[in-house]
Amino acid sequence: MKQVQRKIIHCDCDCFYASVEMRDDPRLRELPLAIGGQADQRGVVATCNYAARKFGVRSAMPTSQALKRCPDLVIMRPNMEKYRVASRQILAIYRDYTDLVEPLSLDEAYLDVSNTDRLQGSATRIAQEIRQRIAADVGITVSAGVAPNKFLAKIASDWNKPDGLYVILPEQVEQFVIKLEVARLFGVGKVTANKLHQLGIRTCEDLLTWSLPDLLQQFGKLGGSLFSLCRGIDERAVVPSHERKSVSIEETYTHDLIDFQHCIAELPVLYASLEKQVERTGTANLIHKLNIKIRFNDFKQTTVECRANQLDQQVFADLLQIGYQRRQLPVRLIGLGIGLSEKKTDEQLALF
Repeated sequence: MKQVQRKIIHCDCDCFYASVEMRDDPRLRELPLAIGGQADQRGVVATCNYAARKFGVRSAMPTSQALKRCPDLVIMRPNMEKYRVASRQILAIYRDYTDLVEPLSLDEAYLDVSNTDRLQGSATRIAQEIRQRIAADVGITVSAGVAPNKFLAKIASDWNKPDGLYVILPEQVEQFVIKLEVARLFGVGKVTANKLHQLGIRTCEDLLTWSLPDLLQQFGKLGGSLFSLCRGIDERAVVPSHERKSVSIEETYTHDLIDFQHCIAELPVLYASLEKQVERTGTANLIHKLNIKIRFNDFKQTTVECRANQLDQQVFADLLQIGYQRRQLPVRLIGLGIGLSEKKTDEQLALF
C-alpha cells in the first residue's frame, strides 16, 4: 500500500494581540504598539507590532526597557477575552479543512491536510484560502508554512513574515535543510546551540558529518533528534487535542516581598485564585501534584513540588517555606500550581 505524502501547515498569527487591537482601532496601525504591563509595575511586553519592532522592542522585554528604546511606544493592557474570541473564530476556519488541528496557543496551530479533498488536496491552496478567510472574517493577518512535516512547516511559517506564505516541497527538503543554522532546530536552545558551535557545528550541513552514536554520546536523547532533523526527518503527528497537564496562577509584585513573612501573607489571595482556576477548568479530581514557584529579586527562580491529590493551603505554605529558604532574598514573583494525572476518574467517565 502506497504511503500518503504528509502535508502539514503551520499557521501563526502576526503579532496576534497587537493585530486584534489595531483591527479594533485603526489609528494604532501607524503607531508603535506593545501589549503588556506598565513600566511602573514591572510589566513586560507580551507582543508588539512591527512598527515597534523597528525600534528594537521585542516580546518578553521589560516595558521599562522598551520605553527607553521607543519613548513614543503605546502600551495597552491585554484583553484576553477578546483575543480568545478571535482565536475561536480562527480555529473554526481551520476545522473547515481538516479535523487534524493541533493548537499550540491562541495564535498558532498545526494542520494535517494530507487526506483532505478540499481544493483538490492542495496544501498550498488550502493555506492561501485560510489566510484570505482569516483576513476577511477576523480582520488580522496570518503567516503560514507548508511542508512534509511539523518541524519544517513551523520554520516555513516564519520565512516570509509578516502576512506571508512559504512552501517546502518534498523534493526541496534536502537542499533547504542543509543551509539551516542549527540554532533553528527543534529542541535547540542557547546552551545547546553554544555547545554545537564549540564543536564546529553551525549548520545542518555540518551536523550531517556526525554519526548517530557520536551525537548520542555528546547530547544524549537530543542527539537522536538532531540526527533526524538535520536530514529533514520529523515523524511527530499532528495531535488534534492536548490533555491539560497542569493548572497554575502567579503574581508579579510591584514591590519586592522583603522576607518570608511578607511572602506567606500573600498566600491566601494566591490560593483563592488557584481554587477558582481549578474550579473553572474542572480539574479538581485529577490533582496528583502541588507545586510552588518563586522568582527572587536577582531573577533566579526555584520550584518545589510534592505529591498530593487535593488542594491544601498548608501544603503550599510548607512548599513556600522550603523554596524561600533556598536563597532567602526579596521575592519578585510567586506562583502556585497543580500537576494533573492523565487518568480519568469514575466521575469523569460517567459524563460520557
